[in-house]
Amino acid sequence: MLHSKKTNFLLALAGAAVLMATSPALAQDAAPAPTEAPAAEAPATTDATPVETPAPAAEAAPTDTGGHGELTVARMFIDSDPVVQAVMIGLVLASVFSWTLFVIKMIEFGSLNRQTDRYLEAFRGARTIPDIRRVSTSEDFEGNPLADMAAAATEEVEASRASGLAVNTDHRETTIVRAMAAVAAVQSGLAKRLSGGQQFLASTGSNSPFIGLFGTVYGIMNSFIGIANTNTTNLAVVAPGIAEALLATGLGLFAAIPAVIFYNYFNTRISSYGVRSDGFNAELMNTISRQLDKGA
Repeated sequence: MLHSKKTNFLLALAGAAVLMATSPALAQDAAPAPTEAPAAEAPATTDATPVETPAPAAEAAPTDTGGHGELTVARMFIDSDPVVQAVMIGLVLASVFSWTLFVIKMIEFGSLNRQTDRYLEAFRGARTIPDIRRVSTSEDFEGNPLADMAAAATEEVEASRASGLAVNTDHRETTIVRAMAAVAAVQSGLAKRLSGGQQFLASTGSNSPFIGLFGTVYGIMNSFIGIANTNTTNLAVVAPGIAEALLATGLGLFAAIPAVIFYNYFNTRISSYGVRSDGFNAELMNTISRQLDKGA
């Protein structure tokens, strides 16, 4: 019996030793668990970082789309009503024709004044009525109004002389009167000849603003119809239609203002040349009268 007690005691000591030996191992196995937890949190931090980087790209997107809504003259013309487009095209063509007339008439008046200066120099160098007629009918001065006036006057004098009239004595006064009538006939067509294109400039200058206003009224009417149909007064919706309509008025003024300026300018040039022709008429009659008194 004593032997069994010793055996039980030894078994108890052995069990206690086993428990003490296994207890640290369990503590060591449980300890690494907290060390792995931070490793699991670290990827979470790295994964969150890329999520924030696309944010600026999302904010830049409205900036790229904002430019598509810009209004330009070409865009307003394309988007406008066909009636307004027809008005705009007509006004642009009228403006182009006005500028074309301006260039043509500037060249015409410049050439006319240069040719007139040369003719007056040649005319004042002539000594007799036949010399005046020869200079006036030469190819160098063909079509010049003053040359045509002198040619008509000298032709009448030569025709009177050829018919047997005493142009130097008895029929001198009547010959001069007939020469003056011939000059007046040529001079009467001078204003019409120089005023070519003036009617178009006058019509463009006076009517273009009203034509442009018609396009504006028609376009604004369509804009209000669109407002009624869409049931909105948002400025972004209304403004393009009104801007397209106002463009027609702008084009009307663009065509009218230069046309009025050109018309007034060339009217002044025509009047100035008319005064010059009147002065030449007096000089021509004095020269013919002098030559008849001399018996030339």
